[in-house]
Amino acid sequence: MLLIPPMTMMDFFRKSEGIWFSQRTVHRFDSLADESGISNLIVKVLDKNDQRVLAVCLELGVDPAKVSGGASFAWQDNLEEKDPNPDYAAILVDIPYSSNPREGKFLRNRGYVEGIPVVSAYHFSDDGVLTIETEYERNQGQERCWFVTDNFRVRVTTVKMMNGVNLMGYCSERRCVSPSQLSQLIEQNQLKND
Repeated sequence: MLLIPPMTMMDFFRKSEGIWFSQRTVHRFDSLADESGISNLIVKVLDKNDQRVLAVCLELGVDPAKVSGGASFAWQDNLEEKDPNPDYAAILVDIPYSSNPREGKFLRNRGYVEGIPVVSAYHFSDDGVLTIETEYERNQGQERCWFVTDNFRVRVTTVKMMNGVNLMGYCSERRCVSPSQLSQLIEQNQLKND
């Protein structure tokens, strides 16, 4: 199956929509112990007129007319059945450059490294790899993300902290399917084998 990588942020959000099983490892270069864990990542695409998108624009002083849309990202423990904790969630807002929609700015109501509102720069390479650069108040972060297939993606993060500590994270993420989707996939495979 030929993969068509997303080349704009809204295409990336749409391709990411759903629930992902995320396995991550974080290497901290100031300690011997690595960190690892599993979680669910829940992504929902948001219209540019969604109140959460408009609230982020207002908070960061950005004209909502420049926005193409957004997404909500929420993390929860893998086996958790309750709604995700809002402390582990973020609203992302896309502002593509009119001269090149493969590049732009990206607003977040809560940054990954520092839990404050932040503006990042992004671009998509010719092969569909998304690179996000973020300057926080005390740290610098870079995240690269790409789809290996429509249902499997990889994220690599590096953070340079002001105290000289660096960390690097790696996530592999598989799309979760509902029981009905799983039944359809099994049926399709059986038809291929008959």
